[in-house]
Amino acid sequence: MAGINALMGKKIGMTRVFGEDGSSVPVTVLEIGPCVVLQRKTADKEGYNALQIGFGQKPLKRLNRPMRGHVEKAGVDSGFRYIKEIPVDDPNEFEPGQRLTLSDANISQLVDIVSVAKGRGFTGTVKRHGFSRGPMAHGSKHHRAVGSTGMSAYPSRVLKGKKMPGRMGGKRKTVKNSFIVDVRPEENLLLVKGGVAGAINQMVLVYFK
Repeated sequence: MAGINALMGKKIGMTRVFGEDGSSVPVTVLEIGPCVVLQRKTADKEGYNALQIGFGQKPLKRLNRPMRGHVEKAGVDSGFRYIKEIPVDDPNEFEPGQRLTLSDANISQLVDIVSVAKGRGFTGTVKRHGFSRGPMAHGSKHHRAVGSTGMSAYPSRVLKGKKMPGRMGGKRKTVKNSFIVDVRPEENLLLVKGGVAGAINQMVLVYFK
């Protein structure tokens, strides 16, 4: 059976490990899987090859009837908080209800990690874009204000794309080519070098390269 190229999991937090030379390496700990196959998508029927997988168990009574029927059709006795599709070469090599873990993945040195960054709410330009503040002296009336945003005569409007206050964070982020420091299949743990966007327990989608 061919290996899996992607799996879902969640961010546990950050720590550090020590190399053989005594160097300290900051790592993010990810709990990957187990994921359960819910549906097979084939090129003959849907036009592409993929697997629909679920992660994060959820009681059946908390599902609506269509989703409950979909899960029970796969022979699974629980629901899932997250459901995603992952590409595979041959979906027929997998069975609905099959559990996928790190042992089934094509693990090499690098991975791409997709997650959602922390939401910071409505913020100003200093925090959102790194603008410099004005003088903090008593007579100053420009401390953390935006400043000039447009022209008066022409074109007499604010140009599109201008950096302004607004909602910060809460967007989908992809960290490419994260280096795998350690793999612990028996604990469903994957340790990658550096940070990963998102809060603790944030769902992540890991693509193995």
